[in-house]
Amino acid sequence: MTDAPPLPRSPAELAAALDATGYLADDGLAMAAFLALRMGRPLFCEGEPGTGKTSLAVGLSQALDLPLIRLQCHEGIDSSQALYDWDFPRQLLHLRTLEAASVGPLDADAAESSLYTDRFLLARPLLQALIEAPCVLLIDEIDRADDEFEAFLLQLLDENAVTIPELGHVQAAVPPLAILTSNRTREVHDALKRRCLYHWLEHPSLAREIAILSRRVPGISDALAAQVAGAVQELRKLELLKPPGVAETLDWARALAELDRNVLDAEVAAATLGAVLKYREDTDRVLRAGLDRLLA
Repeated sequence: MTDAPPLPRSPAELAAALDATGYLADDGLAMAAFLALRMGRPLFCEGEPGTGKTSLAVGLSQALDLPLIRLQCHEGIDSSQALYDWDFPRQLLHLRTLEAASVGPLDADAAESSLYTDRFLLARPLLQALIEAPCVLLIDEIDRADDEFEAFLLQLLDENAVTIPELGHVQAAVPPLAILTSNRTREVHDALKRRCLYHWLEHPSLAREIAILSRRVPGISDALAAQVAGAVQELRKLELLKPPGVAETLDWARALAELDRNVLDAEVAAATLGAVLKYREDTDRVLRAGLDRLLA
């Protein structure tokens, strides 16, 4: 465990620290992250894919100079994948070594106790966060996990502690800054949300998206940043299966940079739509609507 760095003294100070990493947080998000940090509470971030939920955890890690520990949730995830497991191959090798080195009968109790030590413990992200705190713990896409895994998280978020039967109680001296994200593919239970501060992330405004492009795509002109951001804003108004997020906006701008294009016209937009749209139905819908109209 390392000493915790000084905490920001205001939401504006935290926003400035995030800005220095390239993450542009609006006032509401800066306030939510600041309160989560100062109160030692998890922050539950919900919103459409591509609104910067995962990037927030990365930005906080860099801004606060804390290690980032990420748990990617998926269907069927369980405690052994998230918390800890035992290194069975090494335990078996250790046991065979004890048997080979033993002169007389092997003491079963002593052999068993030697198998369950830190030496053979495989710390998964949740346990790793408790051990290494202070840190930023990203529990990404919690909506992909099931109800049982949500229930498993409750004690950890409440107490910042877990119990390992073979080793005992593990308590974080400093609570990790936990960021939970959800794309709302299903509703997360109230019991989990009650333990968190909550913030809904919207797609950025036009001005903020232009600022993100100017910051994250080296050498992009103001005019091209405005064109790309404006086109993406118009795409989000269409009834698409997957509206583009900020990540797609950045990909589109970088694709144009690789092609040495300083203007987004209908021809180059049609050729590079794959950078911003991920479904054939969406591409067809946009082409039917007319790229000239979109770019106007």
